[in-house]
Amino acid sequence: MEITASHGALLSGFVADLEYDNLPESVVRMIRDLAVDWYGSAVAGHAARPVQALEAVCGTLVSGKSESTVLSSGNRASAYAAAMINAASSHVVEQDDVHNGAVFHPAAVVFPAVFALAEARNLNGPAIIEAAVCGYEVGIRVGEFLGRSHYVHFHTTGTAGTLACAAAVAKLLKLDARQVLHAFGTAGTQAAGLWEFLADAADSKQVHTAGATANGMFAAFLAQQGVTGAARIFDGPHGMAAALSQDADPARLSAGLGSRWATLEMSYKWHASCRHTHPAADALAEVLSREALLADDIEKVIALVHQGAIDVLGAVRVPESVHQAKFSMGTVLGLIAVHGKAGVLEFDSHALSDPAVAAFRDRVEMQFDPEVDVAYPSRWLGRVTVHTRDGRVLRGAIDDPKGDPGNPLGWDELLAKAESLCRYEIASNAAVDTRLAWLKRLEALPELSGAATLFRPVGG
Repeated sequence: MEITASHGALLSGFVADLEYDNLPESVVRMIRDLAVDWYGSAVAGHAARPVQALEAVCGTLVSGKSESTVLSSGNRASAYAAAMINAASSHVVEQDDVHNGAVFHPAAVVFPAVFALAEARNLNGPAIIEAAVCGYEVGIRVGEFLGRSHYVHFHTTGTAGTLACAAAVAKLLKLDARQVLHAFGTAGTQAAGLWEFLADAADSKQVHTAGATANGMFAAFLAQQGVTGAARIFDGPHGMAAALSQDADPARLSAGLGSRWATLEMSYKWHASCRHTHPAADALAEVLSREALLADDIEKVIALVHQGAIDVLGAVRVPESVHQAKFSMGTVLGLIAVHGKAGVLEFDSHALSDPAVAAFRDRVEMQFDPEVDVAYPSRWLGRVTVHTRDGRVLRGAIDDPKGDPGNPLGWDELLAKAESLCRYEIASNAAVDTRLAWLKRLEALPELSGAATLFRPVGG
């Protein structure tokens, strides 16, 4: 691996120098769309037990001004506490955005910090967009830099997410390039998040986003106060590449800065499940529709997958919780086959209790496929082989899962998804409509004191 001290400095300079007025209009629109999409997921996760527990713990351990809104309750807390809690809420229903090449969910760690701090400091839409772009561009590049080997053990949203949040907050604090580099050093030494939680349905995934957000904010504020961080946290002999990866490529940190806008490469999640299940789910849906098949017509489904899917999904045999069911390929395909959809309501109502879904789950197996694996992570190919009870062998193939840049959601579909998630377990549609109306014109959003309706209690 080539060692160079320049990539972190280039990335820091990019954050310090980026200005809203110089952003392409397409990037501004994309951040607006991603904010709408994030808000749906953040609100939908508001009632989850780990989120409520985190709010209780923050109430005990994290004091400070009541300056930012906690979406789970509508209570006010410090920006630090609100960002942590809202980050946990964002990653519950498994429909927050994803970057394919980085295998990273930026929204869950970038927007909670940006909106909490923007509310506390009465910032406007352009400042929010500017900071969010920094978070997305940095976090995606860190995820790509860490490579495929990193993802075997580490949840990239927890690791790269710490750097993404640090970049976004550093921009809001108007840190210079030297300070941003120190923030990266302090963020990188705190980057963590291991996949072991999947084996026993633990709540760690929400802790990962909460922790990444908290540590990223912490790092940026420390840098503002003059606390220094490792200048070569990325590629130093004891840095992130050395400790967390076997195939890290530091050049990816700075490649294309200012010309390649990685934010435009984001994918939206259509199914309420782990992203690794989506390609096979879409391929199975195509076969079911094309052949007019019912679940009972199918003897067996083989999902042809990349190694990353096996590494993550292989830990879940028989799911013990709804959230763990979202990481079960058999359960996801069972919901598609039996109920025609794998959304939040289908998971709540059928993932653990429907015997037809359980029976279908047991007829699904994953199989490594070289074609699918070599395309990953740049492309997430969907390939399934379906064996029917009458002896046929059918194949389904999709090259771009729904929501990918090659198969994007339309504006109406994006809004429908966000509105549906916002109304999940919430009675008041009027409040949802008011909040989304603000986000739909994020670039024109006034100071957040003038948009207070965005931050009222989610049930109000």
